[in-house]
Amino acid sequence: MPSRPQPTLRALCRMSLALFGLAFTFGPRGLRGQVRPEIYPVETVTLGTQQILSGQRNGQPTLLAGELRIPPGNGRVPAVILVHGSDGLSLSVERWAQQLNGIGVAAFLLDSFSGRGITSTINDQSKLHSLALIVDAYKALGILIRHPRIDADRIAIMGFSKGAFAAIYSSNERFRKVYAPVNTARFAAHIGLYTPCNVTYHDDDKVTGAPIRLFHGTADDWVAIGPCRAYIDRLKKSGADATLTEYPGAQHGYDIFFLGTKPEAHPEAMTTRNCQAEEGEHGLIVNSKTGKPYDVNDPCVERGPHLGYNEAATAATVKAVKEFLITRLRPNQ
Repeated sequence: MPSRPQPTLRALCRMSLALFGLAFTFGPRGLRGQVRPEIYPVETVTLGTQQILSGQRNGQPTLLAGELRIPPGNGRVPAVILVHGSDGLSLSVERWAQQLNGIGVAAFLLDSFSGRGITSTINDQSKLHSLALIVDAYKALGILIRHPRIDADRIAIMGFSKGAFAAIYSSNERFRKVYAPVNTARFAAHIGLYTPCNVTYHDDDKVTGAPIRLFHGTADDWVAIGPCRAYIDRLKKSGADATLTEYPGAQHGYDIFFLGTKPEAHPEAMTTRNCQAEEGEHGLIVNSKTGKPYDVNDPCVERGPHLGYNEAATAATVKAVKEFLITRLRPNQ
């Protein structure tokens, strides 16, 4: 990846402060002025697909930013790291942070784009591979496990589309062993909304033991649900606590509340809905059908998927996620 000028910490803080301003503009009235914001530099590295799959740790030094939202109260609280999708941090991620704070859970909004000079990967996913977000997520975990208000044993991860990939596949022991901040560190739970599951990695059914929860719309023509069904089946056969909740008729991005309910086409957006790939030798990804090297230029990659809000699916997901986190993380509400 070409070298880009690294933003200063001050610039990153300005970005994050601007985002926090949204919380007071759009946040629940009862939480305004009570949630404590803390902004952190996230020192990570940018690695390519083969580098990560080969277990390399040394890549281009990269400075990102993350914003921690601590709910009202005293004592240690659980937390969830929120990993955005291909559109970067948005109001939909912000709303999830509010939902988490509302049940007594801290939220860490991780920005994997701004520090890399990226605003979106919707039209070009080669700008940043989804595997790189796993590295970022573990760097964020390293910050939270040292925080005096966060319970290090109750930190979950949740992501959306591209970020859901990181949220779910960070459960793989293979990646945890290489990128966790300390040998014993792991996420307490893994949650993904409309997760890309169409690449099979070596040992991706060998997971940490933390529960895995996927939520997906059956009408998603951006990220196909079929490969996630297959992945969940493989995880269950290996003994993992993994489930996939399906919402009939729901589109990709069904929880993005500012979208219309009518599916909205994105003519230039990349979709791998009809691709199936797997890890070959030496960290090379190949097309499962052709056996040839696979990347965004593969003939199976298409354009023109849709987004659409689904109020019922969103409400059901919010309810399910809250109930799951209350049971798993035991916040003091």
